[in-house]
Amino acid sequence: MVSMHTSPIERPGTGDAGGMNVAIVALAQQLARRGVEVDILTRAAGAPEERELAEGVLLRSLAAGPPTPIPKSGLVDVADEFGEAVAHLAGRSEPRYDLLHAHYWLSGLATLPVAIELGLPFVQTFHTLGAMKNRSLAPGDEPEHEGRLRGEAFLAGQADAIVAGSAAEVDTLIDDLHTPPERLWVIPPGVDTDLFTPDRARNNSAVRDKLGLPPDRPLLVIAGRIQPLKDQELGIRILAELSMVAPSPLLVIAGEATDPVFRARLEQAAIVHGVEADVRFVGTLDRETLADLFAAAECTLVTSHSETFGLVALESAASGTPVIAFRGTGLTESVGDGESGYLVDSRDPADWAAAILAHRADGARVAAMRRSARSFAEGFTWATAAASHLALYEALVR
Repeated sequence: MVSMHTSPIERPGTGDAGGMNVAIVALAQQLARRGVEVDILTRAAGAPEERELAEGVLLRSLAAGPPTPIPKSGLVDVADEFGEAVAHLAGRSEPRYDLLHAHYWLSGLATLPVAIELGLPFVQTFHTLGAMKNRSLAPGDEPEHEGRLRGEAFLAGQADAIVAGSAAEVDTLIDDLHTPPERLWVIPPGVDTDLFTPDRARNNSAVRDKLGLPPDRPLLVIAGRIQPLKDQELGIRILAELSMVAPSPLLVIAGEATDPVFRARLEQAAIVHGVEADVRFVGTLDRETLADLFAAAECTLVTSHSETFGLVALESAASGTPVIAFRGTGLTESVGDGESGYLVDSRDPADWAAAILAHRADGARVAAMRRSARSFAEGFTWATAAASHLALYEALVR
């Protein structure tokens, strides 16, 4: 598995780390349990190293370019060097790998030539697509550049198989990238239902103390990198709509500000709407603390303009916490409308506030939703995702 631009062990919500990082590690561990030896290859941002993540899963960071972090926009310049490092590791005379699986377009750009040279099957998972993001741009956000769009289209036409996480991604792959449908495999991600569980609600007081949150206020949570695509500003506007309702909630925003200008805009928006005292930026959280926070929340808001799937929605549902999300892109599949949460047809904060209040007003609905959200999430397991990937790999290797 190749993840050139971000190490899968980076904490989600920091830098370029997100749901893809979670997915790669979880998938690798499940494949290893099925007897597959998995190497995860990434670019070394320091000294190259090898690290065992689990039995049968080895993380290898390879030298390519300077031994320092490189902005994602600059990684194209070291793609050839990284690909050469992969080819050297793989062995040209007797390849050590049966298959290469690239995650994100930069990984594919670097390693498709390696797969061709070594005669190895090549699988591509994009995780996010430039064309999908450009179709649902946040106001003032920069569109993805032409080089990425061309690169993704090229990979979609050359890969032996493309794994998509949702029907929304399939639509973009076929309509915009002209991907041959027979090469498409739809395999939704899973969720760690042992980590994300309603039982963690017992840690309510502890997680509130840890994050400096009051003991008795309802919590609305937004989790993800702080950037225009995720639109945390909509969450602030929703909070303003609820500020005169008793009990009024706090908005907890978990994630790193990858765009400092946007972070400053959020702080100013909170002041303008008079809710600055009720917005808490708690930074990136380790997975256990995030699981505790989801279980303690009244609702999780997924305010993104677009999501290829939306892993946060599954993690919240597995925690027994309903999700309020925009009806669009992959969120129509990661949120069971009326089962694990509610899909809102507009980006009007009044509509989102109305959905939260309608849910809160019916105590029986709250209890039922917590149960049905958990059941919905249990339908998405990493074991199932791994079994589907293994079937794909075996078909290609044969």
